[in-house]
Amino acid sequence: MKRVILLAVVLSFTSIGLAQKNFEFWPGTSYDPAVPTFKQVLGFEPGERIASHAQIMKYFEALERAYPNRVKVYEYARTWEGRKLVYVAVGSESNISRLDSISDGMKRLADPRVTNKSQADRIMSTMPAITWLAYGVHGNEISSPDAAMLTAYHLIAARGSSVVDTILADGLVMIDPTQNPDGRDRFVHNFNIAEGLEPDESQIAAEHNEPWPGGRTNHYYFDMNRDWIALTQPETRGRIKALQEWFPVVFVDLHEMNTNSTYYFAPEAVPYNPHLAKDQRASLDIFGKNNSKWFDQFGFDYFTREVYDAFYPGYGASWPSYFGSVAMTYEQASVRGLVVRKSDGTRMHFRDSVRHHFVASVSTAEAAARNRTKLLNDFYNYRLSAISEGSSESIKSYVIPRRGNTSAVDKLAHLLSQQGIEVRQSSSTLRACSNSYPAGTYAISLAQPAKRLIRTLLDRDVPMEEEFLKEQERRRSKGLSDEIYDVTAWSLPLMYGVDAIECGEALGGNLPVVKPEMIPPGRVVGGNATVAYLVPSGTTAAARMLTASLRKGLTVFSSDKEFVQNGKTYPRGTLILKRNDNPDDLATTVAELARETGAEVHATNTGWVDSGVNFGSRNVVRIKPLKIALAWDTPTSSYSAGQTRFILERQFGYPVTPIRARQLAFGDLSKFDVILLPNSFGYAGVFGPAGSKRIKDWVSAGGTLIGLGSGAVSYLADPRTGMLAVARENAATVGKDGKAVAPKKPAKPAPRVPGSLIKTEEDYKKSISADASSPDSVSGVLLRAKLDQDHWITVGAGESVNAIVRGNSIFTPIKMNRGVNAAYFSGPDDVLASGYLWEENRKQLAFKPFVIVQRTGRGHVIGFTADPTIRAYIEGLHVLLVNSIFQGAAHAR
Repeated sequence: MKRVILLAVVLSFTSIGLAQKNFEFWPGTSYDPAVPTFKQVLGFEPGERIASHAQIMKYFEALERAYPNRVKVYEYARTWEGRKLVYVAVGSESNISRLDSISDGMKRLADPRVTNKSQADRIMSTMPAITWLAYGVHGNEISSPDAAMLTAYHLIAARGSSVVDTILADGLVMIDPTQNPDGRDRFVHNFNIAEGLEPDESQIAAEHNEPWPGGRTNHYYFDMNRDWIALTQPETRGRIKALQEWFPVVFVDLHEMNTNSTYYFAPEAVPYNPHLAKDQRASLDIFGKNNSKWFDQFGFDYFTREVYDAFYPGYGASWPSYFGSVAMTYEQASVRGLVVRKSDGTRMHFRDSVRHHFVASVSTAEAAARNRTKLLNDFYNYRLSAISEGSSESIKSYVIPRRGNTSAVDKLAHLLSQQGIEVRQSSSTLRACSNSYPAGTYAISLAQPAKRLIRTLLDRDVPMEEEFLKEQERRRSKGLSDEIYDVTAWSLPLMYGVDAIECGEALGGNLPVVKPEMIPPGRVVGGNATVAYLVPSGTTAAARMLTASLRKGLTVFSSDKEFVQNGKTYPRGTLILKRNDNPDDLATTVAELARETGAEVHATNTGWVDSGVNFGSRNVVRIKPLKIALAWDTPTSSYSAGQTRFILERQFGYPVTPIRARQLAFGDLSKFDVILLPNSFGYAGVFGPAGSKRIKDWVSAGGTLIGLGSGAVSYLADPRTGMLAVARENAATVGKDGKAVAPKKPAKPAPRVPGSLIKTEEDYKKSISADASSPDSVSGVLLRAKLDQDHWITVGAGESVNAIVRGNSIFTPIKMNRGVNAAYFSGPDDVLASGYLWEENRKQLAFKPFVIVQRTGRGHVIGFTADPTIRAYIEGLHVLLVNSIFQGAAHAR
């Protein structure tokens, strides 16, 4: 008979009372001593230290070596910093031996068009319920990756446990132990260097508070729990691909929250996304009740149905729902170290937070196994009913014409395909719903298993429940904060600036399914040029061609006005690469760059134009290679700084120089052409008056200064800074006639004031309203903005764009004698493109600026009142961003 051991943890921090002998994570469980333990592999017990990514990998590799018939480790991606991302299959010998068969079976269940009900029943009779447990997507939410290791150990080593026996008999557990290795190691490094003689329980101790940017985000400072519909990061792309190999019926994303909280698990808060199926919502109770059973037994506090909703589909706890999984978020109060004193006076240990996530993990796998038949049937029926709905509902197809910014069209089609959506493409003119569309147009039938995901991503608007919205308006009327957790708008066609046309006809039967490339190869039309190569503006590919040409050392010009040559119209912003200004191998280089960037290039053998400007016109400017500085570190928003750097470096291939913001105040700026200020409300305090003056003088000498977002524009517009002649507005007061009323002047403080009579409830509400206040904050909506077609910053960007607006900053338009409102929000009836916007904000935002350009001396100050880089998923704004940098510098004197 094998010896067994009790999993006991004796911690060594005796000086502050952390020692606790025989600490059991799952009381009464005995373990096989042959299974490698934390102590044997890592040198410490669970919850005694915070494991690094390398230690986590080391432990799972040790488990796989010791028990290859019970554990299999799969690598699915690498981070920007080169760290491995893995998921780990943990199960019975029987299931681990047939993993390929299980994957194949779930893929067949996922497509009821090729697997009928009787076939599905046979598959399901032998299929385990796959539970996918995803840990640590936010690198500073530290307890869940350690719980991942403990969960794997428990499932392999526990003996005589009916819970584990059930999981092994009817389930298969997939563990993604750390979804954000770069952020995890950043946190661990910061914690280790802040540690002292003993763990400090004060919430304001350095070891509990990270320096900028913190460990929450990945290398480019992305919140990867918002990236699931955008797939901008390699971690997310790998994860999406891995999930479609297995289609787990249960997915849990394990997080941490405020230290002074307890534990949260499903059911989730309202609002629910209307594209979820009813049985998915009902199944949340199964897992919530099973979790509560164990939490009650072990004496853990918890809450449900508050704060955390799954309305936005870009969460880890949302996206898997749209392939048919039951997806959930779990949240544990964070220790952010080894021990912390909560505001109620209780002490919380890291091992406790690890234990809570461990118990919830095992409980979830148990509930999945016990409900194996139901969950598999629900998954198959979800996919089957999606096909039925797509065939019978009024919207039967989406048509995405390949026109306008064709780069964005192709990228959107690629993005949809990556998420398991069948995309078809026409090779000739497509007739659909009484209209004709050009060759290359994409068609997406809704009669497919991914129908609900298609509607969620492509619909112009996804509505929230009316009762929920009424409650938010009630709360707002009382000055209470709303309960909207994240953005209310994310329509991919709107964010990409492309058309997605609803069609009531079934399309695609005779069109091939395609796997579009993110950047299809471009081409040179017309062979080798003797005079110039022309790159028409209007696509993201043309902007990529610009940055790639500059990186190759080519001389590039851009036309501020359109021209016609040989009957073809070349729009404003067309790039001109003249043969005589460039190296002899220009033809070869241009062909190579066209292939890489996806740009369409036209060769011309004459400088003569039919109409418009010639190549030597003063309306043709040279775009020079630039040195770009990016404000970095405190006080910038790490999200905004990282996203900006990512877009320029990884999507346009152009390097930037991050400079810590405090050094911008006194460093030598003369070597830089452009300075980017990511979103932040703290620049004035860091730069100080002298630093602000030095930056303003740099602009006057010919620099281009760009503020990205309301915080940066607020700094530029501050009268003490004086770089943008606009002002941030208070909330507008509207009279009965619909016109703005000047706000009341605040009364001077006095010991007594004249008496007044308040006759009605309405008068009472008026009497307690603020004299002057900011507009109510908006969680995130898509607003339309019109572009000034005479300004260089808008070349190639179309006639209008959509921007995500959050917060409560609204700015006055700049006067004509001071600058240009190069982009301004549409009128009150048209401004809202998607999402839920307070009525007062809708009226006040109308005709207010989105992009402001002000000449200062020989340079420019440019302000984006809403951050164009948000989550790097507003593809339709990337051309404007590139223009602000390269056209801005080209038009400086």
